[in-house]
Parts: sequence; C-alpha cells; structure tokens
Amino acid sequence: MKAALIISVSFVLFFGCKSEAGKKTEQRPNILIINVDDMGWRDVGFMGSNYYETPNIDKMAAEGMVFTNAYAGASNCAPSRACMMSGQWTPRHGIYTVESSERGKASDRKLIPVTNNEYISEDNLLLPQVLTEAGYSTCHAGKWHLSDNPLDFGFQQNIGGSHAGNPGSYYPPYKNVPSITAKSDDEYLTNRIMDEVLQFVDTLHNRPFFLYYAPYAVHTPIHPVKELKPKYDAKAPWNGQQNSAYATLVENLDTQIGRLLQKLAEKGSLENTFILFTSDNGGVFRITKQWPLRAGKGSYYEGGIRVPMFASWKGKIDAGSSEVPVSNLDFYPTILEVAGIEKPADKILDGTSLLPVIFHGTDLQRELFWHFPIYLEGGNDETQDPLFRTRPGSAIRDGKWKLIQYFENNDLELYNLENDIQEKNNMAETNKAKAEELLQKLNSWREAVQAPVPDQLNPKYRER
Repeated sequence: MKAALIISVSFVLFFGCKSEAGKKTEQRPNILIINVDDMGWRDVGFMGSNYYETPNIDKMAAEGMVFTNAYAGASNCAPSRACMMSGQWTPRHGIYTVESSERGKASDRKLIPVTNNEYISEDNLLLPQVLTEAGYSTCHAGKWHLSDNPLDFGFQQNIGGSHAGNPGSYYPPYKNVPSITAKSDDEYLTNRIMDEVLQFVDTLHNRPFFLYYAPYAVHTPIHPVKELKPKYDAKAPWNGQQNSAYATLVENLDTQIGRLLQKLAEKGSLENTFILFTSDNGGVFRITKQWPLRAGKGSYYEGGIRVPMFASWKGKIDAGSSEVPVSNLDFYPTILEVAGIEKPADKILDGTSLLPVIFHGTDLQRELFWHFPIYLEGGNDETQDPLFRTRPGSAIRDGKWKLIQYFENNDLELYNLENDIQEKNNMAETNKAKAEELLQKLNSWREAVQAPVPDQLNPKYRER
C-alpha cells in the first residue's frame, strides 16, 4: 500500500492531472545534473565552509533537500562518473581508475591489480540514451571522461566533452579541450563553457531537456581566476582550507551556476526543473581539507568518497536535510521516476530512487559498497600510507558502520561513523562480531556482482 501511495503521489506531482482526453496537462520535467569535478564535502558554504564562497549553490541547497551522507560510487573521477551514468557498481562496468591500474612503483605493489577498463562499454545503456529515447533534448557540457565522444551515448549536443580528464589549461588555448574556442586571450574555460550552455537553453522552445553540466572545474590545474585572487590572498584560513587559487575556481564556478539558474528563471523553466547537485569524488588532500573527514580524493576513507549533494525542485521539494546514506548510483533510477520513464527491461540498476527519501523521509535501509582492486599512488599523512591513497580492497557502509578490507594481507578496518566520523578508532579487533558480520555481507555482494579480487603475487614486489 505504501509503495502504491508513493507511485500515485509521484505521478500527480510530476505530471499534474490528466484532461478528459487523457493527455498530460504538463510536459515532462526538465532534468539538470550538476557534477562538479573534485569538489570536497566541505568545499561549499552549505556544508559549513567559511573560506570558499558559494552563494548561488548555497541558495539552491537551502531551498532543497541536502544529503549529509552522500557518496560517490568511487573515489576518483572516471569510475565515479561511470557509476552515475550507468547506475551500476564498479564491478559491472569495470572502470576502477584513470588509465592503468598499475599506479605507483612496481616494486611497491604486492599484488597484480585487476586490469582497468578505460572506456565504458557500448553495450551499457546509459542514462542519456534512455532520456533521449523518451523525447528529451539532451546536452553534455564539460568533462565526460568515459569515451571519446558523449554523442555516442545518447547526447544530442556536446560542449567540450571527450576522454580528457582535465583541461590542461583554463586559459586559452584550452589544451585538452580543442573543441572549445576562446573569444578572447584571457577567457576562462569555465565561463566559456557556460556561455554555450546558455545558448543550448535558448534553443529549447519548451521541449523538456536533460542537461548534464559537468564542469572541468575545480580539477587541476589550479589556474586562478585573476580578478578573484587578491580577495582570497587576504582571507583568513579556515579548518585547513587556505588555497587562495583553488578558492577562485570554486567561487567562479558558483558564479557560472548562478548564470544558469538566472537563465532558467528568465525562460520560465526553473519551476519545472529537477536538479541534482554533487561532486564526482572528495577534494584533493594537498589542495583542500574536508575535516573532520579523513584524507581525500583517491582514498576510501570518508574524505575521498563523501561528497556535497542536494536535490532541488522549486515549489515541489521542501527545504530540509537527510542523514540517509545515498550514492550517485541512485541518480539513474531517481531521474527515471521523476521523468515517468519505466526502467528498460534488461537494464541492471544497483541504485535506488531517492524520491521516497525526498518526499516521505523514508530510510532506504540498505548497504553501500565500493570495490577498488587496484593501486593509486599519492599517499599522505591521513591515509597513514606514504605510498598509496588506495591499495586493493573493498568497503561497505551499513547504517552507522563502515568496514574496509584490504586484499594484500586481509587487513580489516571497522569504524562507527556515528561516533567516529574521523575514522580514528579502528574497532576490527574490539568488535570482531560486527567486523565479521560486515565482511560476510561484503563477500556476498562481491559474489553477486562477480567482483574480481586480485590474488596473484607480483614478482617485482620488494618488501620495504
């Protein structure tokens, strides 16, 4: 009965009443995903930062549902984006990292990591393909990173997207984004892409749209927005955040998002636009801190996978917040329900629609999983590993509990996130029963999704 109520409420909410002829009195809602690159959990004002200035993002968040326990499907960009676009755990699409999984020195890798897929499979039905088939005008803007061309996966328009993981330069010439041409010698890439996004919005003529706005910002290289730099040079640090150049990227991105919101309002489209805001992974530890979260991008501690997120829909979603753990894998089924589109029969979706959480405060009561059978160099003090941000392993979050398993020596780390958000107190030995319970769930999940576990020793490895 409860499920039937949700479906009924959703249908009325999204499409309005039907006329006697059975026609919908409102068009399908517009869909906007804002997926920022490398923006950490506390890199925005609505998540508590007193250093970075994000007034447009904060206003949007204040009018919508903020998810304080939101996660990326992976701790770096390509796999996280694959999870979002496919709605699937990493073992299903096989993208675990960027480029080779043999990152770092061979002599430091005890195991031979699983081979990484650098491209999403053409057989994987991605979200834009389903929306285009349903009659949406679809546009990708910014970083794609899953194939050479997002037009091959359902998008009808592509603004700057390719397999490039970063722009190479935010000032002309845009090294890795040759499809974007600057209008002046100092035109900032983020601004230029938004110019083209606004042109796309102007061409819609009341047809429902799906816009995937995935700016290259705030990913490296950290090329400051020149006119903003003096303000942040003079600003006091806060909670480990003090990189003035990075701060200019954050504020400028917020300004561009403000331009988009203003355009949608002017077009009369904002009230019929469902918006999801997030980041593809945690912030880069050497650039920005997410305290009290531990570590940053590339790590499977909270600082690497927990991200800022909210859902906004003017006049339909009430302001509030939720502590329910959610993931960017949930975007696919959520958007299908918002758009009134049935899940394709043969499509496997590992996420869950967030509408029951948004409109009814429902606790989803499920586990979240991460699988990273690879190495990723660049350790730091908070990973307590000078060599790697990630070594091969898996992780599970179940309620307040989180377990990380490392494959090299079968080491376990167990944390109570309710009492220890900093992940300082490893309880794997003091609460063996809970560790074993979560390990069994992790093993069952790996078996169900056929997750590959590296077990072959590397002959080039040298014990330190």
